[in-house]
Amino acid sequence: MASSFPSDARAGGSAGSSAGPEERRRRGQELLAAGARLLSQRRPGEALAVLLEAARLLPDDVDVAINLGGAYILQHRYRQAVPILERATELAPENPMVWVNLAAAYLGRLETSGPQHQRRAIAAYERALALDPKTPNVHYNLGLIYKDQGAWERARACFQQALEVDPGDRDARRWLDWLARVEASEQKPASPPSPDSTAAAKDG
Repeated sequence: MASSFPSDARAGGSAGSSAGPEERRRRGQELLAAGARLLSQRRPGEALAVLLEAARLLPDDVDVAINLGGAYILQHRYRQAVPILERATELAPENPMVWVNLAAAYLGRLETSGPQHQRRAIAAYERALALDPKTPNVHYNLGLIYKDQGAWERARACFQQALEVDPGDRDARRWLDWLARVEASEQKPASPPSPDSTAAAKDG
């Protein structure tokens, strides 16, 4: 995961444990900015320690929760991400990106996800779309889940919607072509469309 995590928080100085509310918030925002930068550099292990401290200072900050959950997801520690992101949905139920990241945590790795994980992920993705039908990559990720389930019609509809949101989505186009070949041959091909088009979910 990458761009779904905010990276525009303000930086600041440092604060001790006895700092007042304003100083704690300033320090928490500084740590959030540092953690988000580390995530954007694909350094989730380093980001985690920074964001845990940010969460201690700002326990009700949604951006901190999204980034902290993202640090766990990028390390494939999905179970640790779930309660953090579920809490974030309580704090900001109208924020579609909270639901996108929660869906990623529920799903985990698509190839090893079970029916319950997929159902929970689908529900969270659908909640994001209800808030914003053009939320990036959600249609695509739903298409991958339905493809994995063998629900070809639903998968096709999702990939088509992904192209409506982003006409330049080459992965969605390749999967649509793949599905067309499936229907033409009435059997599933042994491999995905191309080596560079895997079934990995996209970042939100």
